[in-house]
Order: sequence, then C-alpha cells, then structure tokens
Amino acid sequence: MTQDDSADDGSNTTYNRRRFLTGTGTVAAGGLIGSSGLASATPGRNPGPKKDELIIGISPSVSDIENEIGPQIPGDAWIEHTNETIHYAIISLPEETPESTRDSLIDTLTNIDRIEYAEENATLEALSAPNDPHYGSQHAPQQVNCETAWETTYGSGDVTISIVDQGIQYDHPVLEENMDDSVSNYGREFVSGGSDPYPIAGDEQHGTHVGGIAGGGTNNGTGHAGISNCSLLSARALNRQGRGSLSDIADAVQWSVDVGADIVNLSLGSSSNHRTLRRACRYAVDNDVLVVAAAGNSGSYGVAYPAAYDDVVAVSALTANNSLASFSNRGSQIDLAAPGTRLISAIPWNRYTRMSGTSMAAPVVAGVAGLVLSAYPGLSGTELREHLQSTAVDVGLSSNAQGHGRVDAGEAVTTVPDGYDGDERDGEEDDESDDDEQDDAAGRLLAFVTEPDADTARYEFTVEGTVEFADAPYDSPSGRNIEGGTYTAEDFIDEEGETVRAGGITGGGYGDAFYVDGPVTSIDIDQPDVMWVELDREELTPEEVIDETGGDPDEDEPDEDEPDEDEPDEDEPDEDEPNGDEPDEDEPDGDEPDEDEPDEDDEESRCGNETASERFDGELDAGWTGDGNRHTYSLQTDDPCSATLTLEGPSDADFDLYVTIGGLPPSRWIHDESSTGSGASEELSLELSGDGDLRMQVYTDSDSGEYELRIDERGR
Repeated sequence: MTQDDSADDGSNTTYNRRRFLTGTGTVAAGGLIGSSGLASATPGRNPGPKKDELIIGISPSVSDIENEIGPQIPGDAWIEHTNETIHYAIISLPEETPESTRDSLIDTLTNIDRIEYAEENATLEALSAPNDPHYGSQHAPQQVNCETAWETTYGSGDVTISIVDQGIQYDHPVLEENMDDSVSNYGREFVSGGSDPYPIAGDEQHGTHVGGIAGGGTNNGTGHAGISNCSLLSARALNRQGRGSLSDIADAVQWSVDVGADIVNLSLGSSSNHRTLRRACRYAVDNDVLVVAAAGNSGSYGVAYPAAYDDVVAVSALTANNSLASFSNRGSQIDLAAPGTRLISAIPWNRYTRMSGTSMAAPVVAGVAGLVLSAYPGLSGTELREHLQSTAVDVGLSSNAQGHGRVDAGEAVTTVPDGYDGDERDGEEDDESDDDEQDDAAGRLLAFVTEPDADTARYEFTVEGTVEFADAPYDSPSGRNIEGGTYTAEDFIDEEGETVRAGGITGGGYGDAFYVDGPVTSIDIDQPDVMWVELDREELTPEEVIDETGGDPDEDEPDEDEPDEDEPDEDEPDEDEPNGDEPDEDEPDGDEPDEDEPDEDDEESRCGNETASERFDGELDAGWTGDGNRHTYSLQTDDPCSATLTLEGPSDADFDLYVTIGGLPPSRWIHDESSTGSGASEELSLELSGDGDLRMQVYTDSDSGEYELRIDERGR
C-alpha cells in the first residue's frame, strides 16, 4: 500500500517497486533462459490475483536462484519472478493445471534440499486503508493496528464516547457525522452555565483535537481518520484557557454517564488527589462506563489525577517508534501506552493541526475501546478494560512506562474476550441478584437525605464494626436520587479502635450513603428539620436505626421504673441504724475547716495542676479547590479546664484553624472557635469543662506546605 506521508507540505512520494528489477527469465517447454537478480514479470502479465502461480522459497546459501530451481520444475512451467534479497522465486503453471497436480508439485519441491518451502501465491486483500486525504500523514492509527480492526468494524454509532474537555466544534466537516444527536447541541456546557458546548474562539482547540482523535469521521473522504466512527458527546468543562473547576469536571463526568456514554475521556489532570473527582470516576465505573485519562505531561515519575485512580485507565504517550515520549509521566498506575507525539486532528474552524501530549494518547485508547465495544456489545466497563490490557503489545518498555503495553486495536477487535457469548456474559446473573449479593456482602445501606432548601446540613454517626462509602446512587423513598459516590472534602470515616466514627455535610436535596456492618450506636444530626435518615431505603428516626441495627446502649440495663428488690424503701427507717449517732445541727463538725485556714481543695482544683500535650504534623496542597486536614485530640486530664492550640506553617502561606469541642467535625461553615488571620501561624485559647474531644481542621484556599499543630491541655 502506498501512502502519502507528506500532507503538511503537499509533496507526493511514490515508491516504484520496478526500480529493483535487474533482469528477466522464463522457462517454457522445458527450456530455461537464465538471468540473475530480481526478475521482472513476463511482459503482458495481468495484475491482481495469481491463482496459477507458486512461490518457491530458496535457502540463502543459493547464489543463483534460477539455476537452482530451473531443473526442478515441469517443462510446461516457467519462472515468472525472482527475489534475490528475501530468496524466493515465482513459477507459473498452465491455467488448466489440476489442483491435485499443483499439490503434488508443492510436495515434490519441498523435499528438495535447498528449497525451504513452496506455497500458492495466495491472494491477500489490502487491510482497510481509509480514503481520508490526510491519512497518509498520520501514524497513530497505523501504529495501533487500526487497519486490522477496521476489517471488522469502523465503530458503531451505538457506542458513545464523551469528551470532557474544551468544547468540540461539532459542525467540523470531519466530526459532524459522528456527533451524538440524542442530546441537544451534541453535549452540554458546564463552564458558563449555558447550554451550547461550542468553542467560543478559534484558539479553543484542545477539545476538538481530542475528539477528532477518538472519533473523527473515518473512511468518509474528509480530513484525517479518527480511531473510530463511534458517536461523540461534547461535555465542555474547561474554559478557553484550558482550565476547569473540580465541580464542573465532576458534574460533566456524571452527566456523561447519565445520558448514556459508554466511554469517558479525560485529557486533563492535577497533581492533587481530589475526592470529588475520584467519586465521579467511581460513579462512572459503577455504571459500567470506562474512564480513560491522560497520565500527565511533566516528564516525571508519578501519574496525574484522575489517571492515578484505580478506577481509571491511565495512558502514557509513545513516540512514533514506540519510545516513551520525553514529556510523558510514568508510574505504577500506568495501564496502557499509546501514540502521543505529533498527532494530526481537527481544530476550529474546519482546520487540522498536529499536537503532542498524553492528552492525545488518551483518546487513542478511548477510540480503540469504542471499536472493541462495537465488536463485542455487552462488555462491562471492567471487562472492556481487562480486554484492552490483555491484548496490548509489549514494546520493550518498563511497566512504569507502558503498563500492560501499547494498545492494539487489531488484537483487541479480532480476539474474542474471555467468556464472551453475544450480548450476555457467561455465568452472568441478573442485576437484582448481583445488587443483593453486593448489599449482603457490604452491610446495610445507611443514608442521610436533605430537603431541597437545606444548606450545609451536618451529620455524624458511630458504628461498632465497619463503615464504607456506598456505591450509590439509588432512589430513596423521597423520590430523590442519592449520590452515594459524590462526597465533599468534609466527609470522613475515622477508625478509633473497634469504633468507627463517620459523618459529613450535604444539602440541597442531595444525600450521602454508607455501607455499615455492625451496630449503629449513635446518630447526630445538626438540622433534623431538613435532614432525615434512611436504612436500607426505608426512612427511619435515628433511634429506630440504632434499635434496628442492635446498637441500643440501654437494651441490657434494667428499667428505671422497676424497683430493685434488694434496695431498701426510702420511706422506711433502717432498723439497724441508731438514731443517737446523728450530730446535733448546732454542734460544729470537727472535720469542717476553719474559715481562716487555707482550703486544700482550692489548691487541688487550680487550673494547670495537671497538663498534657500532643502534636500533629500535616501537609496541604490547595490544588483546584482548596485543601484541608482534620485532627482529633482526646482530652487526657482528669478534669480539663483549658487548652491552647498553636498552628505553625510556611511563612509565605495562609492557613486557617477551625475547632469544635465535643461535637461534629469542624469546617469553614460549622465550628465553635476559629483563627483565620493572615499567614499560617494561628493560636486559639479554649475553656474546657467535662469530657469530650477537640476536633480541628487546618484549611487553605490556595497555598501549599507542611505545618505543625500543637495542643497544650491543662486540667485541675
């Protein structure tokens, strides 16, 4: 196949195979006219399939192929062509030669010492090479063996790839036929709150380029060839400068899943591990959606998030010769490698250009995943990921660089996934049964649900057992969809010995869900007028949940109203107690101190007679949306009376300190005390009484660095 590999400069390079020809030779009626080198075809030889020809492979030790095989062939056959470089010759037989004679001749020739093999000059069809004019300038589809995959499928429009990125120019000539028209404007706008995800300017190129790699129209005579002809959705979550908020990106992932995307591509990243984005990716995976993400372009060890999440396919970038690109991140989380240097694709307005980056490698994998799902509908997201890994090609790099290897479209499409049998998987049970088994294995589903007008409602509970964030969503009795996997940075699960304390913040008609295995011993809700509790999808009071799970702390205690048989009646005098022992009210008690004498109890009750202290070290990295760490200090003195909290952080940072005393975990919105001055050095003095814990949050909006938090407790 001849390809034009110079679309950028308009030149046309043609490789003429006849420049290798050095002579001719034929055998006719038993005669042999010898020649050396590579023989040309007989003049007038027809192009195309050659059913009447055999290929004879000769040992490399033979210096003159024609002289070697000439005496071995029948008198009515002739030499059509020889190749001295790879050591073979082609002989032609009369068209009327019976197949049995041809087979017998093959057997005879292969038994000759310096003939290594003989076989028919079989007809091979060209692998699917699309007619897109820039295809000759591309290398990515060829590098991942798309032509073999395209023999089976170019990709089905029933498979949808969502591009969470800048907006896609959805009317681009190479993209418009593959855009998913099941939603208005082929996607959704998340950055500005509008409805149209179309790019706002010609320099907003990233999303269109990424989309064109995964799903640019292939074999349509236009532009370049995308990896697949699957449907595309444009989820515009990045602005013109290529930046996007954590919430916009998480919302875009969730929306993509909800409208039916099969694959979500995230050619974006951060060095910070954000729970919200992790939960959004988990939401996708729980709904059988494959999430593919770029590993990062800093050229360092360490995969960027979200690619570093276990639920996400992390993709590194290769050069055209299968070396790791100099800019590509690497690390143990890498799943697959794909071409990522100088990939040609679409950009606004109706143009094409080359770009490099792991952002370009990720949609190659997403496009290949689309081809596989087109060939094997019904694969789950997890099965699809495993199949891509098992069919990847080892290109000789370390696992930190290539993961399981370079993605291979041909292998992935032509290899039937393990256990695949049509749309149904072998041994697959119905969804309801699977859900029941999962619920039984994980424990009971405990949810905290809010009214639509609720704002930052807090909750906390304790369990004697285990607690896990639930793989929701589910429909609650209220009719609301509980986003069990969408958690804020305020949500937590802390293990304290055999007791697990968990809680968080939610609102606006949403809820949080957990799997609990063990008795729930306490539930604390700060706004019971706007929040309620559900256990296994049934609305209950906190007391009913505690009782239902066996966590009622009073169930083994005697009823307070039930008299103790061994307890004397308060109204009856004790027969054994003499009345004469009672002191006269007017007589001074000899043990009563003189008013002028110092009271020893005053000395013993002075605040500071007993002290305790503890230090917490931590680190913050603000990333996109700020960062905060929580710490819990259990009071240690017998009778706590005061404490001083001292926070020391970097001189160029601004850290804040929030505290609650014996209550819910603190936040910027809910706390008992706070110190929020400029800089990272903060101090709080607290008055204490009774038992309880000090709960602290160290928070920063935009800075990073290490800190030390010291608690000095004083008791009486």
